Amino acid sequence: MSSRTGQPVPARTWAVVVAYAVLSVAGLVGTWYFNLAYRGTDGTYLEAWFANAASSSAAVDVIVAAVAACVFYAVEGRRLGWRRRWLLFVPLTFVVALAFALPLFLLLRELHLAREGSRAPVSGPDQAVSRHDAPHPVVEGRNHGIDR
Repeated sequence: MSSRTGQPVPARTWAVVVAYAVLSVAGLVGTWYFNLAYRGTDGTYLEAWFANAASSSAAVDVIVAAVAACVFYAVEGRRLGWRRRWLLFVPLTFVVALAFALPLFLLLRELHLAREGSRAPVSGPDQAVSRHDAPHPVVEGRNHGIDR
């Protein structure tokens, strides 16, 4: 399949997209299976999150990760030029599930990057490529406070 730029979308991109799709579906089904199975025998749903030390630890972990994901949605969504599209993922994260919304966001991000042709090649651990390895922009011979 080709991108909007007419270039074929790399097979590795499709592999990553499929992985994110599987994770998103697993996150939706897995979380909602237990959400629907909960009968409220331990108090309200939110009280059950903090019923003991183990569940409290997991709850805090998920809450912090969800807030971090929302910050990521905003920063990355704007960087990709998604004006307000990224806002959809905030309620999906808290109403549906972080395990559903984050992989879905990453799936759409991967497709967007492939279509725009700006995806850096995937490399192995011995050939790690980072956008931070690229030279910094120099304007009028100065690096404007960006030091390596």
